[in-house]
Amino acid sequence: MTSTSKPITPLRQRMIDDMRMRKLSPKTQASYIRVVKRFAGFLGRSPDTASVEDLRRYQLHLVDHGISPISLNATLTGLKFLFETTLDRPELLTKMHPVHVPHKLPVVLSREEVARLIAAVDNLKHQTALSVAYGAGLRASEVVSLKVGDIDSQRMTLRIEQGKGSKDRYAMLSPVLLERLRAWWKFAHAQGKMLQGGWLFPGLDPIDPLSTRQLNRAIHAAAEAARIDKRVSMHTLRHSFATHLLEQKVDIRVIQVLLGHKKLETTALYAQVATDILREVVSPLETLQPV
Repeated sequence: MTSTSKPITPLRQRMIDDMRMRKLSPKTQASYIRVVKRFAGFLGRSPDTASVEDLRRYQLHLVDHGISPISLNATLTGLKFLFETTLDRPELLTKMHPVHVPHKLPVVLSREEVARLIAAVDNLKHQTALSVAYGAGLRASEVVSLKVGDIDSQRMTLRIEQGKGSKDRYAMLSPVLLERLRAWWKFAHAQGKMLQGGWLFPGLDPIDPLSTRQLNRAIHAAAEAARIDKRVSMHTLRHSFATHLLEQKVDIRVIQVLLGHKKLETTALYAQVATDILREVVSPLETLQPV
């Protein structure tokens, strides 16, 4: 039987080796390879034959086809790795420029909306996973990467291994969240869906974890069922967690640690959407004396 898969070119193999040497995450490696593959498709020949003008034309091509600023910058990052690191030809990038990404405030749900959203999930595994995302402020990738052993009911923490930026940290574990996790654990074990010491939220095959795509589908369905007309994603629960803590007067530096933010400025963004705080501020108009 003849295999239909194409052999890896020496250029791609060298780029893969360069990424492995730098211990880039599998997700980043896949993204960079995808970027280079698309550029090669546009070019119609091997990327290592590209000129400065070819790269400039490609950026114009992407802009003309409506690529978002975030996607454009991600594309430039992948190409930068190829030409600077793998090919050692940084001069080819002189006509390519990252673009400004418009600043947008995150979508935040009210506490009542979060309660409706989670209650609208009819699958216990998904409902518990969404509770973890909101109750501990985790990213979707961090939720699906949790293992049973990451739950520490004595210290009331969740251990997050190799979160964003390849950093370990501890997240909070509230009594309510612990009870929900115990209920899920008992159900999953009774159904034979959870391996000893395995994933906290296993996929259809318990050897594999639940995917972030499945979680995103679950939250979109829940938002529709709960009749929430805001644009909701898994990250919306993380945004809501941080905003609600800020409204509860939790020190912003504590929130920074809980979220795993490197810079305080990133966490400070939530002050702009914490409406309870805004309502407590007295407008100077209210203090004017009648004349």
